[in-house]
Amino acid sequence: MKAYVIEQAGGPEVLQLRDIPSVAPNAEEVRIRVRAFGLNRAEVYRRAGKMGPVAGQVVPGIEAVGEVIEDRSGTFRIGKRVATAMGGLQFSRNGSYAEEVTVLRSNVIDLDGTSLSWEELAALPESYLTVWGALGRLIDTVPGQTVLVRGATSSVGQAAVAYAKVRGQRVLATTRSAANAARLTTIGADAVIIDSGEVSDQVRVAAPEGVDVVLEVVGAATVRDSLKALKPFGTAVVIGLLGGAPVLENLHLMNDLPAATRLAFFPSGLFGTAALPASDAPLNWIAGQVASGAMPSLRVQTFDFDDVRRAHSLIESDRAIGKLVVMV
Repeated sequence: MKAYVIEQAGGPEVLQLRDIPSVAPNAEEVRIRVRAFGLNRAEVYRRAGKMGPVAGQVVPGIEAVGEVIEDRSGTFRIGKRVATAMGGLQFSRNGSYAEEVTVLRSNVIDLDGTSLSWEELAALPESYLTVWGALGRLIDTVPGQTVLVRGATSSVGQAAVAYAKVRGQRVLATTRSAANAARLTTIGADAVIIDSGEVSDQVRVAAPEGVDVVLEVVGAATVRDSLKALKPFGTAVVIGLLGGAPVLENLHLMNDLPAATRLAFFPSGLFGTAALPASDAPLNWIAGQVASGAMPSLRVQTFDFDDVRRAHSLIESDRAIGKLVVMV
C-alpha cells in the first residue's frame, strides 16, 4: 500500500510517500480501506518531533473514514462504512495517512447510517469525538446552559461551538482576531469575544452570573482566566495545548479556583477505552445533523493524496480556519 512515512523530524518536506506492507489484523483489530482523513495539529507536532522522538518509520495520522477490508471477528462486514480515531494511531501503530490502516476494533464506529460523502465524513471524527468526550456528560441532556469555548477558531473549537449550539446551549466563543468573528457567529456562537489574553471580565458582561461550562482549547496559558468566568459548581475542561506546555505552576486552590468549581483535563486518547466506548459515540447523529443542515460543515478545503505536504504547510501558516481533509 502507499503511505506517508516520517523517518526524521522536520518540516513538511520530511513527509515521504512510499510503498510499505499492509498490516494484517490480529483478533482485536480491523483493517480499513481509507477513503479520506482529516488533518490535525497532532500530526504536525508528531512530524516536527514535538510529540516524542521519530524512531524508525512513522506513518502519521490519527483519524480516517473508509470501508472494512478485514475483520476476523465478523463484527464488521466487509465493505461496511466506518470511522476510526486514536487508539494508538501514529504512535504505537501506523497512522491513517495511507491507503489502508489497521486499527483496534474498539476504536471503530459504524457509519452505515449516514449518506454524507467521504470528504464530509472525514471532517468529523477527531474533532467531534473529542468535543463529545469532553462535553457530552455536561451538556447533552441539560439544555439552556451557557458554554464558553476558549480558542474557538481551531477546528476542535469550531466543532465545540457547533455541537454545543445544536445541544441547546447558549455559546460564547473567543478568538484573537476580530476577522474571525463572523465565522464563529455563522457556525452557532451567540456572542464572540476578542481574546487579548484575559476575557473573564468580558464574559461576565455577557453572562453576569458566570458560565456553566468552559471548554479550554488554548490550555495552561489561559486556563486561570477562564476559570474566573465560571459560576459556582461550573466546570472547566481543558483539551488543548495551543498555548504551550500543559503545566500550571503554583496553582493556588483557593485563589485560582473560584468557589465550588471544577477543573478537568480530557485526553482524546481516552476514546475507545472502557471509560469512553466507541459504541456510545454519537457520530452518526452528528453526521445526520450536518447532512440536514442543522449543524454546519466545518470542512474548508480538500486535498488530493499526493498534496499532503502542502496541506501541512497551510496548517502551520494558521490560515486554515476550519477542517482540512485529504481524499485517498
